[in-house]
Amino acid sequence: MKEIIATMAGTVLNILVTSGDNVSGGQEVLIIESMKMEIPIESETDGLIKEIKVSIGDFVNEGDVLIIVE
Repeated sequence: MKEIIATMAGTVLNILVTSGDNVSGGQEVLIIESMKMEIPIESETDGLIKEIKVSIGDFVNEGDVLIIVE
């Protein structure tokens, strides 16, 4: 399994996938808002979304696990 992690601290603005979705490497899966900027988070690998560990509105720190891909 592969973890998609937060690249910076911020608030989860939007989740673009759901559990069970197939993703490709480079596909945007989540948007974080930090310092009034929207930062897209991309999957680094192809796979199936196993678990989404955050909800819209959650504050995340850099390095937090956001999504599990298998």
